[in-house]
Amino acid sequence: MALHINSCTTASFVVLLASFFFIIRAAPDPRLVGPDVDLVEFPLNLEYLEAEFFLFGSLGHGLDVVDPDLAQGGPPPIGAKLANLDLFVKDVILQFALQEVGHLRAIKNTVRGFPRPLLNLSSAAFAKVMDSAFERPLHPPFDPYANEINYLLASYVIPYVGLTGYVGANPELLRPASKKLVAGLLGVESGQDAVIRALLYERHALVVQPYGITVAEFTNRISILRNKLGNTGLKDEGLVVPILEGAEGRVTGNILAGDKYSVAYPRTPHEILRIVYGGGDEHVPGGFYPNGADGRIARSYLST
Repeated sequence: MALHINSCTTASFVVLLASFFFIIRAAPDPRLVGPDVDLVEFPLNLEYLEAEFFLFGSLGHGLDVVDPDLAQGGPPPIGAKLANLDLFVKDVILQFALQEVGHLRAIKNTVRGFPRPLLNLSSAAFAKVMDSAFERPLHPPFDPYANEINYLLASYVIPYVGLTGYVGANPELLRPASKKLVAGLLGVESGQDAVIRALLYERHALVVQPYGITVAEFTNRISILRNKLGNTGLKDEGLVVPILEGAEGRVTGNILAGDKYSVAYPRTPHEILRIVYGGGDEHVPGGFYPNGADGRIARSYLST
């Protein structure tokens, strides 16, 4: 009898223990409290944008096909479509896309998160960015999906903004678990930005048709625009810079952006919103987020 009771007790304990570990793995990380939650949650806005842009660009479909649960019922993006890419660039972009899916999972395993916001990834949205960068309409309107150069230039617009956001968030975080997650996300975002910049730097002297403008000039204009919209000084640099602004003041090539010590620039959430909304005002939605970004931080600006 004693053996029977002991066996049942052991079996029950094993089941209970297994259930406990399942709950711990599935539930948001209880170690994230206070401002950490908001700072870890805010980047979901950029991760959704990158995931959808890269998924559609490489596969012709997005989260609603790859993993509908991650979108949490949020509206499908506007205007995203398959890009005209060669096999190599398509392979790179697909890898980026799946990495972004992983980032969404990592963040949502740590904080509650929110549904995918409405994203405008149409050709017209990117054309507006390029028109703003050159302070005149380009003819024909810039189409990010037309070819690989256009797509890489459009990709130049996105990951770097998220990268600077992670750099800015890290010193504000309180918990080791938050810092570990953000450092891990930053590492991969930095890698993506480096690959994009390297692919473009290899072609920096290429004239983008039919505009008669080099790849380097496109990147410089985009970076100038982001500095202007962010409105907090120099935090963005193109692929070719004056020699005194290059690494150690000795080169004009600028394959990675960094300050005078070659350290990555930080940005705050309100700076990021000014850039991705396209108007330099964190209170006024637009650009890639017609209805605004989500999360407590972004919503706090929309309510004021």
